[in-house]
Order: sequence, then structure tokens, then C-alpha cells
Amino acid sequence: MNTGADTEAIALCASAELQDGALAVPFDVVYDGQICRAFAIRFDAQVHAYLNRCTHIAMEMDYRANHFFDCTGRWLLCSTHGAMYAPDTGQGVGGPCRGPLQKIKVTELDGTVYWHPSPLCKPLPKTFSKPV
Repeated sequence: MNTGADTEAIALCASAELQDGALAVPFDVVYDGQICRAFAIRFDAQVHAYLNRCTHIAMEMDYRANHFFDCTGRWLLCSTHGAMYAPDTGQGVGGPCRGPLQKIKVTELDGTVYWHPSPLCKPLPKTFSKPV
């Protein structure tokens, strides 16, 4: 998909894989030179994506694989220290937050969700293979 920008959009998942306030779809990126986990969620019918890194302490937030929402489906929750973030903006709303989550641009077109690399957030090198 050509976005008209300097980078190509990367297909992430089928739109149907993301349900409001439910499981996230994870993906790996190279953020500021480090391989990091990221995730996409749907909230209020819109898709959002963030680096999976709490702003309180730089560690992954999900308490179980792909579980980021609290029990109400209203907030993203860091399982380690309880930092809470707004799903639509990544802004910290409670707990020991130190700023907003790092947002990753996503778009949705024809039943597919795409993420968009940026100067700081890039796809894994084609030669990289994840350990099994």
C-alpha cells in the first residue's frame, strides 16, 4: 500500500481481529534502534497502536499475552505497577505514568489494518527471524 509518504504502510491484521476493548494484536518493531514489541487495539470503533512499553518503567505492559484492557474495557493497564492509559490517546490517566504511551500510526482500509513506520519506529530487518 503506497501512502504517499516516505515509507510504505505494512499490513498488520484483518480488521475483524480487533474487537472493541478486547485482545490486542502484537507486532515487533525497531524503535530507536532496539527491537520492541508493539500492539494494536480497537476502542470506540477506532484502531490505535502503541509501543508495548510502560512510561513508568520501560517494561511490557500486558498481564497475559495480548491483554491490555482493564476489566471494564475502558483503560489500558500496565500489569506491573497499575499505570492506566486512555486507549484512544495513550495519555496517562492514573497510577505512576510518566507521560503518554508512544503512539504508532495505523490506518484501516478495505478490511485490513496497516501500521506506518516513522523515523523512530521501523519494521524489523527482512533478515531478522524471531527465536522459536
